[in-house]
Amino acid sequence: MNRLTTSSGAYDLTRFPEDPRDRLRAWDAADEYLLRHLDGIAADGGEPRPVDLSGTVVVVGDRWGALVTALAAHRPVQITDSFLAQQATRANLARSGAEPGAVRLLSAMDPVPDRIDVLLVRVPKSLALLEDQLHRLAPRLHAGTVVVGTGMVTEIHTSTLTLFEELIGPTRTSLAAKKARLIFSTPDPALVRTDSPWPRTYELPADVGAASGLAVTNHAGIFCAERLDIGTRFFLRNLPQRHGPERVVDLGCGNGVVGTAAALANPGADVTFIDESFSAVASAEATFRANAGPDAKAEFLVDDGLSSVPAGSVDLVLNNPPFHSHQATTDTTAWNMFTGSREALRAGGELWVIGNRHLGYHVKLRRLFGTCEVVASDPKFVILRAVKR
Repeated sequence: MNRLTTSSGAYDLTRFPEDPRDRLRAWDAADEYLLRHLDGIAADGGEPRPVDLSGTVVVVGDRWGALVTALAAHRPVQITDSFLAQQATRANLARSGAEPGAVRLLSAMDPVPDRIDVLLVRVPKSLALLEDQLHRLAPRLHAGTVVVGTGMVTEIHTSTLTLFEELIGPTRTSLAAKKARLIFSTPDPALVRTDSPWPRTYELPADVGAASGLAVTNHAGIFCAERLDIGTRFFLRNLPQRHGPERVVDLGCGNGVVGTAAALANPGADVTFIDESFSAVASAEATFRANAGPDAKAEFLVDDGLSSVPAGSVDLVLNNPPFHSHQATTDTTAWNMFTGSREALRAGGELWVIGNRHLGYHVKLRRLFGTCEVVASDPKFVILRAVKR
């Protein structure tokens, strides 16, 4: 736990799930820079000019709730695509003593507020997600709306500024401070508004087994949203061949192509799709419905791993774990997925994992399961199978 000190108070903040091994902070210099700007503290030390926060304040992409926790007195709206970010926000608000209901929490799939007076955007890693967000938010702005983006210098590119310019209006940037930068956009009511180009659909190639030819739906921000990535392609070519009734979980499902392929290959399977991204689960459901039919049975969960799946109830978990959390490389998510899978699997149940060779997942799986075997490999990827004894 680390303390963020602002003009409105000091806040003990954590990421979610809380893990004593996780030394990463729940905020960074970009969050601090934005909060100082709202207080009127200029990077060049000029005269303070606080931003009027009396209207509807919307905060987009607040990674762990640091911004809305510090701004809770102004009753902001938080929009995030991350279930984990929402959970962290709830915990940090409660810890800070904020009034219940002070912050309205919305997902990236929810309708946005009708009118926005202050729009604060934490620049996401995905340019597509930023594009979709600005498309949806721009019609709710007015000529007097204050629009401020924030991010680390390495996160703000020419393409980032071009999106603000094209979808919001005239855009400029601040001086850099502690390797962070602000983006200032002035809404232009004369801009012609167009619909977001997301979600998008593409068809899988003919060389990926049961998934060949499937139509895949991707909302903005989904990993490899415009084409099949080589890791998933390798996984699809080597999925387990199983038959009969069983419960299968596509853990970290993304667009749901792996779970959909498993369902089509084994019509007796009951498949559950789980991801912490609201957009991912919406993509997975659209992909499954388009290929398995509108009446096919499946479950779709936005959740923290397998936390809501009963222990000992699963026969097979298929998993392609992420090894990045925003800009940080970490194995925390993978470890949580592996331990959650072991808890959810019945005796004899199997966890199949694909990962880059250099990640060394076999070491963790052997520690948890006692055994781990290589199912398939190529120069870059390895597919591992661990059985619960």
